[in-house]
Amino acid sequence: MGSKKKIIIVEDHPIVRQGLKTIIEEENDLEICGETGNANEAIRIISKLNPDLVLVDISLEGNANGLDLVKSMHKRYPAINALVMSMHDDKIYAERAIMAGAKGYIMKSEVSDDIINAIRSVLNNELYLKASTSLNIVSKVFQNSSERSKSSIDRLTDREFEILTLLGKGLGTRKIAHELNISVNTVETHRRHIRKKLDLKDSDELVSYAIQWYLDSRK
Repeated sequence: MGSKKKIIIVEDHPIVRQGLKTIIEEENDLEICGETGNANEAIRIISKLNPDLVLVDISLEGNANGLDLVKSMHKRYPAINALVMSMHDDKIYAERAIMAGAKGYIMKSEVSDDIINAIRSVLNNELYLKASTSLNIVSKVFQNSSERSKSSIDRLTDREFEILTLLGKGLGTRKIAHELNISVNTVETHRRHIRKKLDLKDSDELVSYAIQWYLDSRK
């Protein structure tokens, strides 16, 4: 048997990390070589350990989220594959994950059943997406950039997109700050930027827009 494939887990909940580690290390050819809940720390250990794959949660401690990490990884270490996992519906986030440079996207509700298949697909340089969404996403992602229309939503940063999603799910500013481990003032700043980019006049209009957008995106 050849050497084991090395995997780093980037997830800010220790219990979830331990559960993933238990599942993955049941496989004879896979091993967890590092783990962290912080994007900045992740870059440090990726540089040090040179893994074959990084399993990244979208929501992380600090100001950088999982998609920020994937973008940084893709730029610095293009040979290292990233598999993104999230509690968010893949219809909302999968395209953003692939555009950031990830090779796959898996929802946390599916991790216990499908994580090994997802890891093996990505390690084989195959794109891993749920069958029901893969065709639509792949066709959009691999269009020539000049053919893609730059919608208002596309102009949002990954953090702004994350906050818009949470607003659409009904969370207020304080709950969003708690969920993302950032300050209330930071959330308010992002909300102002979102309103400006989406040409919305006030907070009420932003919330109404976010809820309608979220509902439409899940259809």
